[in-house]
Amino acid sequence: MSSSNSLDSRASTSAAGLRKSFVDHVEYTRGKNFDNAGAFDRYQALALTVRDRLARSWVETQRRYGRLDVKRAYYLSAEYLLGRALGNNLISLGLWEQTREALKDAGHDLTAMLEMEPDAGLGNGGLGRLAACFLDSLASLDLPGMGYGIRYEFGIFTQEIINGYQVERADEWLKFGNPWELVRPDRIVPVRFFGHVETHRNRDGAYVARWVGGKTVLGVPWDTPVAGFGGRTVNTLRLWQARASAEFDFALFNDGDYERSVVEKNDSEVISKVLYPNDQNQAGKELRLKQEYFFVACSIADIMRRYLRRHSDFASFPKKVAIQLNDTHPAIAIAELMRVLVDDKGVAWDEAWAITQATFGYTNHTLLPEALEKWPVSLFERLLPRHLQIIFEINQRHLRQVQIRWPMNEQKLNALSLVEEGREKQVRMAALAVVGSHSVNGVAELHSKLLKETVLKDFAEMFPERFNNKTNGVTPRRWLLSCNPRLARLLNDTIGTGWATNLDQLSRLERHLDDPAFVAAFREAKRQNKVDLGVFLRDLMWVTVDPEAIMDVQIKRLHEYKRQLLNALHIVHLWLHARKDPASIIAPRTFVFGAKAAPGYRTAKLIIRLINGIGEVVNNESAKTGLKVCFVPNYRVTLAERIIPAADVSEQISTAGMEASGTGNMKFAMNGALTIGTLDGANIEIREKVGPENFFLFGKTAEEVEETKASGYRGRELYETNAGLKEVLDLIGSGFFSPEDRDLFKPLVNGLLDDDRYLVLADFDAYVHAQREVAKAYVDPKRWWRSSVINVARTGFFSSDRTIREYAKDIWGIESAPQ
Repeated sequence: MSSSNSLDSRASTSAAGLRKSFVDHVEYTRGKNFDNAGAFDRYQALALTVRDRLARSWVETQRRYGRLDVKRAYYLSAEYLLGRALGNNLISLGLWEQTREALKDAGHDLTAMLEMEPDAGLGNGGLGRLAACFLDSLASLDLPGMGYGIRYEFGIFTQEIINGYQVERADEWLKFGNPWELVRPDRIVPVRFFGHVETHRNRDGAYVARWVGGKTVLGVPWDTPVAGFGGRTVNTLRLWQARASAEFDFALFNDGDYERSVVEKNDSEVISKVLYPNDQNQAGKELRLKQEYFFVACSIADIMRRYLRRHSDFASFPKKVAIQLNDTHPAIAIAELMRVLVDDKGVAWDEAWAITQATFGYTNHTLLPEALEKWPVSLFERLLPRHLQIIFEINQRHLRQVQIRWPMNEQKLNALSLVEEGREKQVRMAALAVVGSHSVNGVAELHSKLLKETVLKDFAEMFPERFNNKTNGVTPRRWLLSCNPRLARLLNDTIGTGWATNLDQLSRLERHLDDPAFVAAFREAKRQNKVDLGVFLRDLMWVTVDPEAIMDVQIKRLHEYKRQLLNALHIVHLWLHARKDPASIIAPRTFVFGAKAAPGYRTAKLIIRLINGIGEVVNNESAKTGLKVCFVPNYRVTLAERIIPAADVSEQISTAGMEASGTGNMKFAMNGALTIGTLDGANIEIREKVGPENFFLFGKTAEEVEETKASGYRGRELYETNAGLKEVLDLIGSGFFSPEDRDLFKPLVNGLLDDDRYLVLADFDAYVHAQREVAKAYVDPKRWWRSSVINVARTGFFSSDRTIREYAKDIWGIESAPQ
């Protein structure tokens, strides 16, 4: 076969061409007879067939960026919750139907093939999923961008529920390889740890520092193509794997010391072994900081290499490079870029600092002070001695400016210092990120406002021009077009196909609010999605659910501030009322939970056990009460894609002022679920867009939360005066839901009574009332489905395309580079 024919066969988008490539990959890449190939061989062959169709655009995209010498945005993130790639890539390339036909001709089913792919669980929650949405939007908007992170061998753990308890298993997502990625051994980067700093004066009398000695680890890059919708632009996600610089000590091996012969290999490669090691001990802290510096150092070296291919000095660096820090994890990049510029490239400090500040932007994702990373100075000094010197120098110069601004003000100096004094000195990574960046953004209007008023208040006073808001968004390609094909088809038939790349077009649905045929089709799409989810839950958990019941969903990371516990208390309250008076249940309801608790987070794991205990009791009487509780194990992107299209109610019930944004709330609204929520994070903007009449609001505002806490609030006082609440807490505390251990849930109850820091009890009555309003609305079909359609129609603002356009224009200064 000629090379041109070979290229054509690899790029063909016809069903016949796809079938030929599929068969070829089974035989030539997997080395199997097609008739006897296993399911995994066929999945790998199909993935490689699709990757072939990405490859030409992937290469052309990089060639185009290089030819135009475009400014690029580099996204540094410790997490990427990518989910499955096969279905998403088929949709991006417009190859879904052709591939289905090709597989059918070959005797195979596309749906079954899609189920073979493991989730790439390289993240813990919204932070990682946001990063994945942003990469999708960058490519779909033809914007020059690239993601950097860590190629964790084991991602977020696999969760099993055994006797109601969460049990963690290793997530071996790479066990059989990943067909989407390509290793780039020619781009390996050496990374130094430990060692010491030598100083001298050069011929000009300038101070010169050199970081020497220590230990070197190699960063091996693995590239994954990220296809934009339509396949014109294919950007890159580059993940770094740690490898030992000396794989094996042959002399030790020959002497019979087999364990010591591979110690260096094991010590090095553990860096990219697991997502978020437990950092409650010294070894865990050291590994976590190693991870952060490792991927940052590799990424900065890679960015520098790419820049220097076309530029001989650094005057144009900020004109060609924008680096975004996704939270504080990669903040050490600021010190690393300074080290490279000053120590390795000989750039004067002031010039290097101006370049660094003009290059970096910082996105903050939390209002919880304990979540703003701090590292002991002693650890920094041992692990990254030169970076500590650089941070001290940055801090000294920064504090001089503080002194000039606020003379003789010790409080300001302490608040604005990059180093926190105390029994153990610590480096404040969020402070480094703010001082070293030209832009600092929150991720929802309220979050950005509270950042400036609370955790970063003093920095906002010092640098008001840096602070801005970029409300998060989600990609409609994965979170509507791909995960909800029934609704997507209805949208295409009703308003055309342009909404997938211009989500504002969903507003056209409002013209059809009074069209009975459209509303009936919309309602039927939701019902069928609920039927599908019911089949899935039956097969997974042996639980049957009623598609006519309210599908009430709370799926998100388990944390006390997200208040899964409030949801659980309400379920017990409903069940108690249903036992006394079945007519009190206005509408049958299925409560669906999905959540993982951090392995060391005891309270969160106890809440999971409580939800499962409640489910065991409630489900036993569901025929009488109409109530069901399902805690779906191993929550992940793929599970969210199943559940969200079927949801009627979206639980967004965090304590006001504690959720940065949330993106699950956007996905649910985009798929027609109605939100019950507080005025927290992006809930506020969702309520503004969809209208207060289409949103079930309850609870204290952020200001009221602070006032309540300041007033000396104690949950016990509510418990003693609210008979319904007392009945719920007494039942839980009695051991009714944990007969094997009567005292199991007493810590939860006592915590609410004596230290209800997330105001679960303070918002309980308001939540119960709002839930009653939900049930009343649901049994009024005309009202419910009108609200549901409006939620979809008014979510155009929450596309990650809009968010990325704002980043590109306001922070990065990059422009699209279309084909």
